[in-house]
Amino acid sequence: MAIFPEARERRLRKKICRKCGASNPWTAKKCRKCGSKDLRPKKLEKKGKA
Repeated sequence: MAIFPEARERRLRKKICRKCGASNPWTAKKCRKCGSKDLRPKKLEKKGKA
């Protein structure tokens, strides 16, 4: 089943906290769970066999 571009964008445009691993909104400046400012964008590539 194909994934709509809007759904893919919503699923992948998040930031991940490097300290606790919590998922945060794309616009977040600090982690919602631990308050750390060390956030990274979620990886867009699929994991799996090459």
